[in-house]
Amino acid sequence: MRAHFFLAAGLLAAAALSGLAVPPARIPEPKAAFAPCEYVCRRAPGPIRIDGRLDEPAWRDADWAEVFGDIEGPSKPAPRFRTRVQMLWDDDCFYIGAYLEEPHLWATLRERDSIIFQDNDFEVFIDPDGDTHAYYELEMNALNTVWDLLLVKPYRDGGPAVHAWDIQGLRTAVHLMGTLNDPSDRDKAWTAEIALPFAVLRECVPGKPERPVPGEQWRVNFSRVEYRLDVEGGRYVKAVDKASGRPLPEDNWTWSPQGLVNIHYPEMWGFVQFSAKLPGKGKEAFARRPEEKVKWALRRIYYAERRLFDDRGGFVAGLAGLGLEGEPGLRIKGWSYPPEIRVTPSLFEASYTAKTGESWRIRQDGLVWREGPSGAAAK
Repeated sequence: MRAHFFLAAGLLAAAALSGLAVPPARIPEPKAAFAPCEYVCRRAPGPIRIDGRLDEPAWRDADWAEVFGDIEGPSKPAPRFRTRVQMLWDDDCFYIGAYLEEPHLWATLRERDSIIFQDNDFEVFIDPDGDTHAYYELEMNALNTVWDLLLVKPYRDGGPAVHAWDIQGLRTAVHLMGTLNDPSDRDKAWTAEIALPFAVLRECVPGKPERPVPGEQWRVNFSRVEYRLDVEGGRYVKAVDKASGRPLPEDNWTWSPQGLVNIHYPEMWGFVQFSAKLPGKGKEAFARRPEEKVKWALRRIYYAERRLFDDRGGFVAGLAGLGLEGEPGLRIKGWSYPPEIRVTPSLFEASYTAKTGESWRIRQDGLVWREGPSGAAAK
């Protein structure tokens, strides 16, 4: 763990330095309302057996999250197959259970850290501190082959992805409700079960306790990649476009919609609130943090600044120049207006400040953070 801590610290330092350069690519704005899904994650009442079967009492009583929709949002057709997830936690791990309806169980990749989304897969994305940088990705297929990686920052902001990083202590399992790679029958589904150690998930959140505390909220999303299949010579193959001969594009289904075909927009992921309550024992409402309105307003400024930079080669210090003056959602009760925007030829920083002196800030590479009244980054 000590080696992994220093690796994570080095990556965070590299991310901070790389924020001084402006990534060149245009940043599309999500074409969906900012309405992330919300989930209250209960404490597991006892040890969780990771065998891929979601039949333990804790899973039976745990709440199901919303059924997955298309990654772009409700304006697109509903997914062909049903996908749902559950979550639990204890002092050691964050647990995920997933049910994936699947009439054609198919998987080919067996080597760890293969590019798993080349198969049908289930994917997990976790940003514990919600700053959109230094987050985790895990993908797995119906063979229980996994690919885990750390993103220093989203690809749109210059990356990179660290493929050599591993989740030490990771446990995963799948259960097949059918027969794998056998086109002669029709299958029902597969279920996945995952245990992610908090000791690893806290590596990129300096100064935080090893495990969450009740009421803490993380940004999390889940994705499913699904290909259309044909049968040739008694085996499954990816369906192809008859005109081009190329494989048909995969479907992308998610828990919380992204508003575009790109899962690496952490600001659009869902919210998971950790609870001290056991599954099925009492109710707990999700409590959205007031600062999330501020963070989303800053994100809209980020989109506009990056678009302007791409079009004109520079940033602008003011909402009017961004075409955002008078825009609803940018005036937030209790926070300064207009937000302060400072620019150089290649950098920008926008901020809102509360009467207490607390401020929230965003910069050109998308990092969002809070500062206390003293100006120091707040924990």
